[in-house]
Amino acid sequence: MKFLGNVLATIIGIFVFFMLFFFGILLIGAAFGGESEVVTVKSNSVIELNLDRIQNDYTGKYKDPWVTIFSDNKKIGLTDIINSIEKAKTDTDIKGISILNDNSSLGMAQSKALRDALESFKKSGKFVMAYANSYSQKEYYLNSVANTIYINPVGDMDFKGLSAEIMFFKDFQEKTGLKMEVIRHGKYKSAVEPFLENKMSDANREQTTALLNSVWSSVVSDISKSRNISVTKLNEIANGLLARTPEMAKAEKLVDIIAYEDVYHSAIKKALKVAENEDYNKVNITDYAQKIATTAQSFDSKDEIAIIYAQGEIMSGEGDVNVIGEGSMRRSLQQARKNKNVKAIVLRIDSPGGSALTSDLIWREIELTKKVKPIVVSMGNYAASGGYYIACNANTIFAEANTITGSIGVFGVLPNFTALATKIGINTEQVKTHENAANYSPFVPIDENFKAVTLEGVEHIYKTFVTHVAEGRKMTFDQVDAIAQGRVWTGSEALKIGLVDKIGGLNDAIAKAASLAKITKYSTQNYPEYQKNLDDLLANLPFATSKATFIKEEIGEDNYRILQEIKRLQTRSGVQAIMPFEININ
Repeated sequence: MKFLGNVLATIIGIFVFFMLFFFGILLIGAAFGGESEVVTVKSNSVIELNLDRIQNDYTGKYKDPWVTIFSDNKKIGLTDIINSIEKAKTDTDIKGISILNDNSSLGMAQSKALRDALESFKKSGKFVMAYANSYSQKEYYLNSVANTIYINPVGDMDFKGLSAEIMFFKDFQEKTGLKMEVIRHGKYKSAVEPFLENKMSDANREQTTALLNSVWSSVVSDISKSRNISVTKLNEIANGLLARTPEMAKAEKLVDIIAYEDVYHSAIKKALKVAENEDYNKVNITDYAQKIATTAQSFDSKDEIAIIYAQGEIMSGEGDVNVIGEGSMRRSLQQARKNKNVKAIVLRIDSPGGSALTSDLIWREIELTKKVKPIVVSMGNYAASGGYYIACNANTIFAEANTITGSIGVFGVLPNFTALATKIGINTEQVKTHENAANYSPFVPIDENFKAVTLEGVEHIYKTFVTHVAEGRKMTFDQVDAIAQGRVWTGSEALKIGLVDKIGGLNDAIAKAASLAKITKYSTQNYPEYQKNLDDLLANLPFATSKATFIKEEIGEDNYRILQEIKRLQTRSGVQAIMPFEININ
């Protein structure tokens, strides 16, 4: 037995040695490998605007140095991209920007912010050129800012207006016995409507139509200015599918040149005065942004503006770059509040909402912080339901015209399998000492008393939500209630009804925060700093995510997204203040 024990100890020792060796090599590589990768921008260069890896405004930073070392510290967020385009305006080495077959996952408000940055870049006298084999509506919206737009001779263009599709499950529930018990407040809170009806309600159709029309109006307004085509004409083109081929798109002046990619590159060479038989200098936007972000800058003042990013669904816990957690959010607000150098705070929100309780906890922290320093909100793609909850008490609220916001309403959804269980021969009974002693069970019919008490809780949260909005926006309860009821609005609509103060992007919000703080010279500091440990990081290494990658490849991107949505539904607990539906515009 002693011999076997020694053998086992030896095997374990060898395993530990190799593990330490493996992580040692990774540590050395991370510590020394990154230092040699210095991005050099040559003179007479063009930025290639490749956005396929850009998704979030902010990619996070970590308290644990091990996480910082092993994480991809070259991740770049959209805010970094926009800041680098601003710097490129005065960079003598940069002559223009090329948008080549770009295919991003940015939302509409993010695309608007980026588009505005490109418009500003053009005003410096430098060029923006675009080429694509085919254009989706979202990509064309961004590309339409270019001085010259190219399209492949055998390509196509999608320009037909916007639509939304909603599936309903009432009959499915009755046939299968899988029922969702719904408790809600708000006639527009259509997140739960698919479980109650077999068709769209008038209220839901009203808000969805208004929302799509408002977003489309914002899109065609920008395209109209860039392409010098009237909005009326653009709507005619969309209605008749008059730009579906390269020739038709050119005839309608949506594109300038039909050509292959080599012709496009020749045109860039000509603009740069580079010989046809020579290559021109290029720099990827992420590399350029990394260079700008890591370049030391000197400031004459110690004054700072804290930018706190709230991205994703609102949930309990620490949170990360894709989840707004009470831990990281409350800690960030407290740190910024106590830091004497921080003179104002900008809260950048991109969230459809989530947990009502967590939203309220974050709201309270903002309320405490606002008494000490001004807080300005900048809304991204979404700041709806719980996302609006944490915005409503700011000193000033900015939104993009196509931001989706509002959705002031709450609901609860409880799965009930009683009918299904009965069909397959399962019967469940409860024994209890008091009338309300038993927790909710999905295997017995919902108790009407339980339902009444839960509805009472939903009503309480709704009243609290509306009261917070009324106090923050200096409106009466009835005024807010009239535009609440779970209805969603675009930023341009929200401006008219008083839910936001101004239309503008993150930089506009920062300027307003500086004005409220009465400072002119300042630096910005990004929050949150997430408290992730090495175990959290290892869960994201390639060997841990290979299963997800495999599933995505097998069932496709769209089906995988549906699967992830089902998983998110399963993790939600408590009353929810969340967007009524997800909108993807292509």
